[in-house]
Amino acid sequence: MQSTSPPKATLFSAAVIVAALGYFVDIYDLILFSIVRVASLTELGVTPGSPAMTNQGLFLINMQMGGMLLGGILWGILGDKRGRLSVLFGSILLYSLANIANGFVTTIDQYAWLRLIAGIGLAGELGAGITLVSESLSKEQRGYGTMIVATVGVSGAMLGYWVGHKFGWRNAYFVGGGLGLALLVLRVSVFESGMFQQVQAQAEVVRGNFLSLFTNPARLGKYLRILLIGVPLWFVVGILVTLAPEFGKALGITGVVDAGLAVFWCYFGLVFGDFFSGGLSQLWHSRNKALKVFLGFCAALVAVYLFGVKGATPTTFYGVCFVLGISVGFWALFVTVAAEQFGTNLRATVATTAPNFARGAVVGLVPAFKALSGALGFVPGAAVLGGLTLVVAFWAVSTLPESYGKDLDYVEE
Repeated sequence: MQSTSPPKATLFSAAVIVAALGYFVDIYDLILFSIVRVASLTELGVTPGSPAMTNQGLFLINMQMGGMLLGGILWGILGDKRGRLSVLFGSILLYSLANIANGFVTTIDQYAWLRLIAGIGLAGELGAGITLVSESLSKEQRGYGTMIVATVGVSGAMLGYWVGHKFGWRNAYFVGGGLGLALLVLRVSVFESGMFQQVQAQAEVVRGNFLSLFTNPARLGKYLRILLIGVPLWFVVGILVTLAPEFGKALGITGVVDAGLAVFWCYFGLVFGDFFSGGLSQLWHSRNKALKVFLGFCAALVAVYLFGVKGATPTTFYGVCFVLGISVGFWALFVTVAAEQFGTNLRATVATTAPNFARGAVVGLVPAFKALSGALGFVPGAAVLGGLTLVVAFWAVSTLPESYGKDLDYVEE
């Protein structure tokens, strides 16, 4: 291992503030389709409540998540080769322009391709921001820094709900794009990571080699376990919450369930979950212990969502969505662990690809859910799939090295 000497920033430095606001806009745009799915597809000719509404919605989610898979690799490699700030700039610019264009769509095909492009753009901001914050703060403070980034960031979903319902789905896309472009102005106040600059000056160090994650068995095993930890969150958000109206019917909820409200309450819960999971990991001096507690909490709430609210009112259902959101609020912790497990020359690659591959797991979760729900039923199929993702994630955490307090001042050989 080779050493560098990173400078230390304060907890409320420009890097933390810009990363937090960037993730706020990122989440606004990422979740916006789930919020405006029914309204936007209805205007584009899809019949509300029909199988086509579900199928077209899942298709568009897959396009967005597929873009995030591609973007995760692209921005991750660029983050280690060109720098963390270049990724912050490029990704924000791309998803901002794509979302503005989304406000003008007139066909499903246009919608799909623009969600793909937006997904590619959305893939870069979180990983670059978390990497920059992790490398800029001391090892005692970086957990608090990433906690601030995530807690502020996930609240973007609530703004997305309010704008979408207050001003309509097209204007909601325009607002998201405009917020992203405005954020670029703040980016000029942020300095590049000192760790990255010193590694960049070492010509012999290979940076951003994505394939090197697969050529070393120990490195590959660690990387795959990190990916598995994030999958349950996107099972909850991508299946349970996005399809809340459909689950409401299957569970016999006594009124109409609004997809946007379900997303709103879930992400409101995520604000608290990210704060508590990050805080617990700092208090306990253990990322892994906090992750295990939240995965167990998530398993209990998935069971409540699927089997404990039959015949309940929409208000009760939204309350469960809120607590379910708290239970999956280990997202900040997951991304922090990803950044802490690898050296400076691969850190952005891992921290950017990991959350996007976890998000992109929706591409595999959707057909798996369709197959299981077709064979077992809508609710039992979701229970089997959710249980499997949670068990695997718990195993992954249990076998991953503890990263709290780890010195990040090294490179991968």
